[in-house]
Amino acid sequence: MKFKALSLTATVIFALAAPMSHAADTTQDGIKRTVDAAIRPLMAKDGIHGMAVGIVVGGKPYVYDYGVASTETGKPVTRDTLFELGSISKTFTATLASYAQVSGDLSLSDTTGKYLPVLQGSQFGNVKLVNLGTHTPGGLPLQVPDDIHNDDELMQFFKAWKPSCAPGTCRTYANPGIGTLGLITAKSMGQDFTPLMEQCVFPALGLKNSFIDVPKSRMPDYAQGYKKDGPPIRMAPGVLSAEAYGVKSTAADMTRFMQANMNLLQLDAKLQRAITETHTGYFKAGVLTQDLIWEQYAYPVALKTLLAGNSSTMVLKATPAVEIKPPLAPRQDVWINKTGSTNGFGAYVAFVPEKQLGIVMLANKNFPNEDRVAAAYKVLTALAEPSH
Repeated sequence: MKFKALSLTATVIFALAAPMSHAADTTQDGIKRTVDAAIRPLMAKDGIHGMAVGIVVGGKPYVYDYGVASTETGKPVTRDTLFELGSISKTFTATLASYAQVSGDLSLSDTTGKYLPVLQGSQFGNVKLVNLGTHTPGGLPLQVPDDIHNDDELMQFFKAWKPSCAPGTCRTYANPGIGTLGLITAKSMGQDFTPLMEQCVFPALGLKNSFIDVPKSRMPDYAQGYKKDGPPIRMAPGVLSAEAYGVKSTAADMTRFMQANMNLLQLDAKLQRAITETHTGYFKAGVLTQDLIWEQYAYPVALKTLLAGNSSTMVLKATPAVEIKPPLAPRQDVWINKTGSTNGFGAYVAFVPEKQLGIVMLANKNFPNEDRVAAAYKVLTALAEPSH
């Protein structure tokens, strides 16, 4: 998006006349310098071959590309490069569930057994949908167990499931919960999940380069992922993978999705309401407020707090949760974020609606969450200070 010539000229004249200050340099060159200063050292530190970074400043989008999509071909990362989003995919599943609720297809206060009759009478059948979307159903494993290969086996697993804590009292980050919410949402809308996302949700958001199943024509744009110790890898599909971690997208598309989450686009009113309602705070767990998949913090927020909220402890261990009654209505003065990882990719999205400010980081390597958060914090903090 281009600045109007007049405003750019005015900015330059004002900058030359104004005394030096710590105000953010939000010219296009200034934004790029700020991003470069955080991303280039990060890539060197963590051995990342390629990254794409999307920024929203003052509501406007900018995208920057770094490195190569594949070390074998040497093809550079471009605006068309597709990255695996990992668990950031869950935010699309949350959006779909919220849309189904706005449309009257389901209510998040319904139980799973209402949509999956085979689970009626089981403990999992009594779990509410809102608990599936907030990691609070009562203790699920991080991943769908390896011996589950289809939905029938998944239902048998859920029928036998016993909670390790009462639903709504502990947060255990888990793919099976949100994955099942995606399964139920699609069922409530009378369709299968993947076509619903690819043919309805992505187009409605104006995302033209986002896929669950990358079409053959776009495979040349699909970045090669790399494991932490170096070997190349891409994700393999599995039970609930589409719903929990299966989206591939570009930085430009994800920057647009971030704009949608800050109500900066002209979208269908019902869809916009559904997106905004995913920012409702349902539980307090540790330092974070758990929204529908998204995690939020009162803004301004300290880096130390964000590092704690995005730590491996929050992913791998149960955290006591307290239900917020009534739920916290969506707010502007918050830092909202989500990490995402697959074996070969690492991603992070963070935005502050009040500031119309945000960042998307997509990398073709799974690198530490704390490095993602620290780099994003450096960039957004530098760009947040208003010019005087």
